[in-house]
Amino acid sequence: MADPTAQMGLHMGKSAFDAGQQYLESNMNRWVNVASLKHYFNVSNSYVVSKLRLVLFPWWHRPWSRTQHLSHNGGQDFGVYAPPREDINSPDMYIPLMALVTYILFSTLLAGLRRTFHPELFGLTATTALVVVFLEIAIIRLAMYLLSINNESQLLDLVAYSGYKFVGVILTLLLSEIANRGGGSGGWVGWGVFIYTFAANGFFLLRSLKYVLLPDTSPNTNSGQAYTASRSHRQRRTQFLFIYSFPLQFLFMWILTRDSVPTAVLTGSK
Repeated sequence: MADPTAQMGLHMGKSAFDAGQQYLESNMNRWVNVASLKHYFNVSNSYVVSKLRLVLFPWWHRPWSRTQHLSHNGGQDFGVYAPPREDINSPDMYIPLMALVTYILFSTLLAGLRRTFHPELFGLTATTALVVVFLEIAIIRLAMYLLSINNESQLLDLVAYSGYKFVGVILTLLLSEIANRGGGSGGWVGWGVFIYTFAANGFFLLRSLKYVLLPDTSPNTNSGQAYTASRSHRQRRTQFLFIYSFPLQFLFMWILTRDSVPTAVLTGSK
């Protein structure tokens, strides 16, 4: 016969876990729609490989428009974007999240290979990456307010697109380290790889975000998410699209790829 005390403890533990999970979900929904987030993690292995190829070699990709499925709700038909596993043009958050974690781990690994690793470096690298991410999200939020973009799905799309830069950053660090034989990300090779990955990322964002910031507003469109924007709004959004895709991405990618082992850390480790 099972111990009644153990059964009671197990029951109380399960009740506490369920209550905690319910509390967490209810509070998370205040800030973000968890159901909407699941859409961005609906990926497959083939999608991940194809998406990485697209991010690094976007030059000849056609078309850039996203696939929509016809949905029927409340007596009306409207378009719903297909999940990433069904559409390579759909943004996801799996690759950006994995790339962010890989960047932090890989940067500290390179420091270890150069024999400049210090425990504080891990925290500094993670802090730098997270500051870049949150700063970019803050810029996106401000831009959405100024450009009158109120759709939550568009915000999540922009957040997802902001993370693809880490793919190019990791490739830059890797190839530079190999070419420079542990000499860091400088030199002609380092700058050459950086310029290429920056240009590829900028071109990818420019073409992809066109359908987020400048959706089709023609009378023949069947998208329920398309909206009418005035000519002045479209001009401002076009300007933001260019500034975000190139000058801002150049700054953020340069910060992430520069040799950033702080002198104070190295001095303290001697």
